[in-house]
Amino acid sequence: MASAADVVIVGGGVFGVAGALELARRGAKVTLLEPGPLPHPDAASTDITKLIRLDYANDDHYTAAMEAALPLWRRWNAEVFEVPLFHETGVLVLSSTPLGPGSFEGDSFSALSARGHPLERLDAAAIPRRFPRWAAGRYVEGYYNPQGGFAESGRVVAALAAEARRAGVDLREGVRARPFEGDAAVSEVVLESGERVAAGTVVVAAGAFTPVLIPELADRLAVVGQPVFHFDPGDLAPFASPAFVPWAADIGRSGWYGFASHAGVVKVANHGVGTPLHPSGPRQVGDDAEPMFRAFLRESLPSLADARRVATRLCLYCDSFDGDFFIDRHPSRPGLVVAAGGSGHAFKFAPLLGGWLADAALDVASRDNARFRFRERGHAAREAARHAPVPAQS
Repeated sequence: MASAADVVIVGGGVFGVAGALELARRGAKVTLLEPGPLPHPDAASTDITKLIRLDYANDDHYTAAMEAALPLWRRWNAEVFEVPLFHETGVLVLSSTPLGPGSFEGDSFSALSARGHPLERLDAAAIPRRFPRWAAGRYVEGYYNPQGGFAESGRVVAALAAEARRAGVDLREGVRARPFEGDAAVSEVVLESGERVAAGTVVVAAGAFTPVLIPELADRLAVVGQPVFHFDPGDLAPFASPAFVPWAADIGRSGWYGFASHAGVVKVANHGVGTPLHPSGPRQVGDDAEPMFRAFLRESLPSLADARRVATRLCLYCDSFDGDFFIDRHPSRPGLVVAAGGSGHAFKFAPLLGGWLADAALDVASRDNARFRFRERGHAAREAARHAPVPAQS
């Protein structure tokens, strides 16, 4: 019988593959269990693009983390990916009100400027002159940050999985874990097939399925679906960088963000309230979504308003009650670690996620462990760019 892995990771999204790779590089024997193909088509980290931005309003912790992550994204381009998968086009942030304190856009501009980032401030006249697809007069201020851009998220997960295999990770696809119920210590993963996979430490990095696999987290982690649309305007050239770059438009008030043309489409999405659902249920974009998207495009990006819809998907967020990740050892179940709660903003930290997960799995103290600690439900909050009402206290 094969000896137990030092660490078994349940879930092969960006948390899981980044953590598996880092643990293997630290000398651990790692098995990763993934219920579907990898990358899984339903995983939150799977799509054509994810936004890579520095902007976190007044949250110094996440801003500093992104300052650390950006050079690592560049290093991954040079050392891990066969072709560049992080595209540093810069990011455009737009606001329909002046960039004053108290708004996501104003606080982000002030915080990043104070930290020495070279932002290009844009007034109402400069926005459509600099980026002509945007409707004149719709946004009164904004800024362009030349740092950041987007990553080809599904391809990033595939590349990290391949690198993890090369590093010795035993990556098993098509296997699904049963829930970790009860209050006993954890030393194995029981699969739906009945097979038992022994482990020194088990890490659950199952995204939206995390509160299903660890039921006591259901009061702290919730699952919502966010609509994503891919459009084909016919002529993609006007939507290509540098004339059109990844963007956020009144995102803290409306949730709208999107990307330059990539893979033959222009992707537009909403970082908003979302639709509560069970991760095993149907993943269909609601009938009301397309009219909402078209209305936004008509007033903001009119040349995209009548573009052909190519595809839609629901991106499943695993929302923590306070917008922070859960990356920590379970306080009452020895051998069990949680790495989840991405809350719709974790992917950009991919070069750091592996280290954070590995520290938790190996019980290494770090500054980030405190922010991502295992915690009881408390004061409800949200990440600054998220357009969503703060949930009522329960």
